[in-house]
Amino acid sequence: MSYLHSMICHTEGIRPLQPPTWRGLDGAVGVYWEATGHAGARGYYLSPDPRIVIFFNDVSEQIRLTNEERARASHYRPMTRAIYVPAGTPMWTSFTAMHRFSHLDLHMHADKLVKMLAPSVGRSAALAALRHPVEVEASRSTDMLATLLVEELAHPARHPVHAEHLAASIVTGLLDFTGEQERPCGRLTQAQMNRLTALIASRADCRVSIPEMAACVGLSESWFASAFKQTTGKTPLQWQMSRRLEQCRHLLKASDLSIAQIAAQMGFSDQAHFTRSFRQVVGQTPAAWRRMFAEA
Repeated sequence: MSYLHSMICHTEGIRPLQPPTWRGLDGAVGVYWEATGHAGARGYYLSPDPRIVIFFNDVSEQIRLTNEERARASHYRPMTRAIYVPAGTPMWTSFTAMHRFSHLDLHMHADKLVKMLAPSVGRSAALAALRHPVEVEASRSTDMLATLLVEELAHPARHPVHAEHLAASIVTGLLDFTGEQERPCGRLTQAQMNRLTALIASRADCRVSIPEMAACVGLSESWFASAFKQTTGKTPLQWQMSRRLEQCRHLLKASDLSIAQIAAQMGFSDQAHFTRSFRQVVGQTPAAWRRMFAEA
């Protein structure tokens, strides 16, 4: 299958250290980059095709990303070493410090991926997996496969089918096939709940929109709301509020911030709103709870 990848890419402050190494495969294109970015560097990326990015060094402390346009700094999350970006998903990145990095980009033809995966997992599961974003730390096997593929990109020594099988192994090792399998029982998987927990933990005020939560686990908003309630016994907003109030209790115990300051930091409209919400769940006002904790 003849395939040429398409990519919209705008960067500021990111500089390639040498020309990229690339090679066209059957239904995919592999590209290896070595680059450096300074503090404040930014990037915007959008592709009509699914793609995988694997970093060969840690970037979680230096590069942050978001899928929201004009997102606040608190809405960015750490970049992991292995990510799968579904087709049409925009991504913005920001550097917190100067960093030299290298990564493998795999741009893939969606129809080719479905044709490859369907005989093993079924067409519906393959399509569902291609809709689910994945952000994980690279496993040892993924690192090894990516390293071998980069060597084949730079110095082709075997038949192209060898490189294509390496790319296929990376894809099957990274994609999440659990969502579609567990859909009949109407509950979210543990992996999906872990992604939601990590997402909300990345926000200083523990606030995430329902569309963001649904996108995080690769589901429609309506199906997500139903599955979430069956999984946790709470609506997404109730679950978020419990997380926010948990963080509020931590701030009341461990900081000298005033009640009003905590209310503002945690995204409540005012101190009265914070007090009402806190008392409804905890049974006491924030001030009374703080005094009780101090006396104890």
